[in-house]
This record gives sequence, C-alpha cells and structure tokens, in this order.
Amino acid sequence: MSENEAGRVAARDERRIETQGWPLWEVFVRAKRGLSHVHAGSLHAPDAQLALRNARDLYTRRQEGVSLWVVRADDITASSPDERDSFFDPAGDKVYRHPTFYDVPDDVEYL
Repeated sequence: MSENEAGRVAARDERRIETQGWPLWEVFVRAKRGLSHVHAGSLHAPDAQLALRNARDLYTRRQEGVSLWVVRADDITASSPDERDSFFDPAGDKVYRHPTFYDVPDDVEYL
C-alpha cells in the first residue's frame, strides 16, 4: 500500500471513529410544493441542525428539493409488514368510517 493510500485509509478510519457516537438521522425530501416528503436516506450527525445542513448538502445538491425533514432514527416507530393483516384489518368492521350510506347531492362534482 502506498503512503497516499495509507493516509486515505487512516482518514476514513478516523472519520468512522468520530461518527460512532453520533445518532443516526433519517432524511426526507419534498421535491416540489404539493408533493409529500419521501425518504431519501440517512446520515450520522451530532445534532439536528448539523443533520439538516448535511442532509441539504448530500440530498439536494442539484436543487431537487424545496423542503427537508431530519428525524432521529431512534424516534421512529413503524408497524411491521408481518403484522399487516392484524394491524390494519380492525378498520374493516367499522362501517361508519366508510361513506357508503351517505347521500351525495347531485351538485357535488368531486367527491
């Protein structure tokens, strides 16, 4: 290994050691107004402000975003795909949530 390559490996290892204690942040980008935020990736940062700045630099370099969210990965709770049936089926027996028995006036076009 050349001296230059050894220096790059040492620098990479040093950065890895620095970020080991930093929390993981999930990054969500909204491409245009009116669209939803979409998960773009994740990064390590010591706090929310630096996570937001790093996310801007990493995920919106070509001005493809109008809004960014960064959320600590530890703060995200998600349903499991394995529990899909048992988790989402209880809504099926609540017919009052489905507007099937409401009369829609003829004047209403977009409902």
